[in-house]
Amino acid sequence: MRILGIDPGLQTTGFGVIDTDGPRLHYVASGTIKTHEAALGDLPGRLKLIFEGVREVVSTYEPQQASVEIVFVNVNPQSTLLLGQARGAAIAGLLSTPASPAVSEYTALQMKKAVVGHGHAAKAQIRHMVMRLLDLPREPHNDAADALGLAICHAHAGHAMAQMAKATSLTRRTHAQIKGGRVY
Repeated sequence: MRILGIDPGLQTTGFGVIDTDGPRLHYVASGTIKTHEAALGDLPGRLKLIFEGVREVVSTYEPQQASVEIVFVNVNPQSTLLLGQARGAAIAGLLSTPASPAVSEYTALQMKKAVVGHGHAAKAQIRHMVMRLLDLPREPHNDAADALGLAICHAHAGHAMAQMAKATSLTRRTHAQIKGGRVY
């Protein structure tokens, strides 16, 4: 199975493609989609570059599944909103191709636990473990390493989720419930 990992960012979006053969992981490609050719204040132009870049990656490598990092709430709400828009452009790019891959979402904490073994891993630890797990000659850049980490996380978690789905029906959990005007 071919898995594409996407680490969304407004200036640099990382991507990583791996093949899985049972428990074995094989590196296919990785890189970044840069939006520097659009002006700094040109948000629609940057989102268009992310959308088109992700579409190109999907059509080039034809993954069956994709994993995208879930945006965490930052100290700066404006940064969180901008990152969410970059993430939306990436997901739209994934789903706009004729052979759209199934999309799964993971937090940075889940990815770090899957790759390094603990959720507070530093970028250097992620780069090193991705290099070791995929038998790469050198460490990938941060954004590509995070994207490859998301693909690795899905390779491990996706298999476990498929086994659970065979055993019982899975239902999507609601994120928030409103009762009496309060959110739970």
